Amino acid sequence: MATWKTLLLQDSASPLMEQLSFFHDHTLLILLIITVLVSQLMITLFFNKLTHRLLLEGQFIEIVWT
Repeated sequence: MATWKTLLLQDSASPLMEQLSFFHDHTLLILLIITVLVSQLMITLFFNKLTHRLLLEGQFIEIVWT
């Protein structure tokens, strides 16, 4: 039953809605994993002290902006 301030989907009333709810949960898990991996990669690149000597044209700020 839906209540006020519910952050999740309603309880499913049909098998199709139950499968859609499982798909939603699975998709959010995949997106969370991708977000964590990309964030970890960006943090690692940001704190890496080894810089390439030819990357002096502002690529670092372009990497940070994207």
